[in-house]
Formats: sequence, C-alpha cells, structure tokens
Amino acid sequence: MNHRRGFTLVEVLIALAVVAIALLALVRAAGVQVQSFDALHERTLAGWVAANVVTEARLASAFPPLGSSDGHMQVGGRDWRWQREVQATRDAEIRRIDVRVYLGTSQQPSASLSGFAGTALSP
Repeated sequence: MNHRRGFTLVEVLIALAVVAIALLALVRAAGVQVQSFDALHERTLAGWVAANVVTEARLASAFPPLGSSDGHMQVGGRDWRWQREVQATRDAEIRRIDVRVYLGTSQQPSASLSGFAGTALSP
C-alpha cells in the first residue's frame, strides 16, 4: 500500500487561517501603538505651549493684570490656540494664571496648566 506523507488541503487552509488571524492581531496592536504615540506627542507639544504662555505672562509683568486673553502659536508644525485667565488669589501680591491649549479648531483642550506670578514670588 502506497501512503503519502504530507499535509492535506484542509490542514493547510486551517494553518493559513490561524496565521492570518495572528497577523491581523499584530497589525491592530501596531495601529493602537501609533495612535497612542500621536496622542502623547500632541499632549507634549500642548504642554510646551501652555508653559510658554505662562512664562510670557510672568516675563511681561511681575504682576499680570486680571482677566482673560487668547491667542495662537505654532509649535511642532501645528497651529495651537490658547486661552489664558489671570485671577486674584487670597494673597493680594500673587495672581493665578490658568492656561488651556487647543489643537486647531478642537473644542477639547489638549493640555491645561496653572501657574502663579506676583511681586511676592519675585527674587
């Protein structure tokens, strides 16, 4: 009797299906990692914009005026929109600076930062 050794067509198809499912899972995981990296990159750049706005307010005046302001800045090849609010604190010589940063026309802030300025904080 002549017995042939090897794989049947059904076994080959099942093996290919298993490999295809594994490759799809790997591609999905890579896609999630890319999205996660892009979100981290966006939050990092937005944090830098917020830090710049707080620093500019401190450098412009040791005691920034109360009120809200907004502006635009380009960092990392992206257009950022920021909103700054300066508020009084319990200490009359210190002001609180709150900054929210948005990417382009987004309504959700990518980053927010609070800082303080005032005559009591100057060296």
